[in-house]
Amino acid sequence: MADTLTGRTSEAPDAVPDFPMPRQSRCPFDPPPALKDLQREGPLAKVRLWDGSESWLVTRYAEQRALLGDPRVSADTDRPGYPTKASPEAGEGKLSFIMMDDPEHARLRRMVTAPFAVKKVEALRPAVQRIVDGLIDDMLAGPAPVDLVDAFALPIPSLVICELLGVPYEEHDFFQEHTRTMVRTTATPEERGAASREVAGYLAGVVGRRIAEPKDDLLSSIAGRVTAGELTHQQATEMALLLLIAGHETTANMIALGTLALLQHPDQLTLLRESEDPELVASAVEELLRYLHITHLGRRRAVTEDIEIAGQVIKAGEGVIMVNEIGNRDPEAFADPDRLDITRDARRHVAFGFGVHQCLGQPLARMELQVVYGTLYKRIPTLRLAGDLRDVRFKTDAFIYGVHELPVSW
Repeated sequence: MADTLTGRTSEAPDAVPDFPMPRQSRCPFDPPPALKDLQREGPLAKVRLWDGSESWLVTRYAEQRALLGDPRVSADTDRPGYPTKASPEAGEGKLSFIMMDDPEHARLRRMVTAPFAVKKVEALRPAVQRIVDGLIDDMLAGPAPVDLVDAFALPIPSLVICELLGVPYEEHDFFQEHTRTMVRTTATPEERGAASREVAGYLAGVVGRRIAEPKDDLLSSIAGRVTAGELTHQQATEMALLLLIAGHETTANMIALGTLALLQHPDQLTLLRESEDPELVASAVEELLRYLHITHLGRRRAVTEDIEIAGQVIKAGEGVIMVNEIGNRDPEAFADPDRLDITRDARRHVAFGFGVHQCLGQPLARMELQVVYGTLYKRIPTLRLAGDLRDVRFKTDAFIYGVHELPVSW
């Protein structure tokens, strides 16, 4: 088997690296050294997946953007060659429109774009500021140390997405318990499937109630599409499930992991804490998104027509995996990429993807992170990690990277 990076040839199938690879770096914020080695050797590498199939691992920024923006690259999980994350028994199916292609992808996505438009999101900023200030007040009034994940990072996006959707926040423990199971790699297929059915069943009931009695929320808007015959009840439920999971799980992990990264880079934390410039806060958010990318199983696609890229032909029916955590660490795209620098212009990062499947909720995530990073360290200027970094449990057992708990004091 030919190694397209080095020109070596071997008959042994083990010459193809496995993916995903374990995190091997001593620094919990850095990609594994094995990934960095592959990136240095070239932008493409053949890798073997869990089922013995092979896909192309895309390690460099320019090639990732090119492929994510190419209409010959499909997000449809049913396409031949699509690099699945797990066996069908694990319950990996289509998560609404993000695993579809145009025109159906565009049709469904347009139904929920309005609440995530920049102007609509900016109108929510005062409410998010009140939520953040209230949670900080609660922390300061209580004992220290406190788990920042449970007391602060998780409630913020959960409250916001519950309000947008029209789901009672009182149900957040139910959602969080089951979504943690759904994204945990160590959960059994039966556990993940049961958790998914529990949440979907609840949301199906809410959609049904909104069909009968609409309210002023996003689920009522989605339910209205069912009434109009534009969506089936199942499609509406899948859409609600996607928005609920994506709306809190990713942002919560960025809040906690970003805080930990800043605590480990006190010069950057001081710069952010002492600045009154909202542009620096926005810059810090973009840099932390670049530096910390939290989804570590890659953006997976199937190629529908032959594509020539980086001197290599990726054939129709082959899979490609854009490795998020290494694309934003490409030295050809970002100078000194392993250095956290909140003053750099990192807006070109691919943390939210690229092309037609770029994250729908990115304006909301950016705004929430700006409020958090612009408030927390000013309100609690002596915030510090309570304990040793070596004792922090990182989510190496989940599809979305972060920390299980983050004990802090002041």
